[in-house]
Amino acid sequence: MKKLLLLATLSIAATASYGSTSSVIRFGVDPSYPPFESIGPNGKLVGFDIDLGNQICARLNAKCEWVQNDFSGMIPALKARKFDAILSAMSNTPQRAEQIAFTNKMYNMTASLIARKGSHLELTPQSLSGKSIGAEEGTSALTYAKMYWEPAGAHVVAYQNQDQVYADLIAGRLDAAFEATAQAQTGFLKSSKGADYEFVGKPLDDPKIFGVGAAIGVRKDDPALVGKINGAIAGMVKDGTYQTIEKKYFDFNIYGD
Repeated sequence: MKKLLLLATLSIAATASYGSTSSVIRFGVDPSYPPFESIGPNGKLVGFDIDLGNQICARLNAKCEWVQNDFSGMIPALKARKFDAILSAMSNTPQRAEQIAFTNKMYNMTASLIARKGSHLELTPQSLSGKSIGAEEGTSALTYAKMYWEPAGAHVVAYQNQDQVYADLIAGRLDAAFEATAQAQTGFLKSSKGADYEFVGKPLDDPKIFGVGAAIGVRKDDPALVGKINGAIAGMVKDGTYQTIEKKYFDFNIYGD
């Protein structure tokens, strides 16, 4: 009887939905990517993704827990069940979709090159030949740079996190940095550290590499969570909550059509 009772208890726990008041959603996040996610002056996580995640949890009557992880190791950590979902400006690309499931789009993603003002760089393989370009490991920006610029002679340097990219750019060890456009604009160029830097050319948008927008990554064996998060995202967009959060961080429509 005790064994049957234990099995019944475990069964109930295993089938509990994310909408229950006692549920927890653990989001993996790399806090080196303002304005999407970073560590604030008080030591707490802040940013666009953090606000969106907290709103998703509120709508699902769940508690948010944030697990910090380097971006390059996000998918292995998700598969190892260190957290339940990735909410860290991850674009939904064909390569990633082979490994994990994605929710509906959270926002659009393009990538941009930034360099010191007056560098006279151009977005051509010829102009970038011989130049050092930094990008974060595991990002679509790094994939693009290695595919199109490195074969033409650019020196593409991979970094463990975005803070390291900025440090070497400012120190002059890099000629340029390549990253998500919104992060570059709001998290760096509009900050005091980025005052001497500017975009090189227009944002790049290659669906084969940058995917169809940023989304939340979930294990393929957890379709219920994908469905619940999709419902929360749709609700935020419909009732204007998404737009209210968006205006805290951006002066443009990051969600897109």
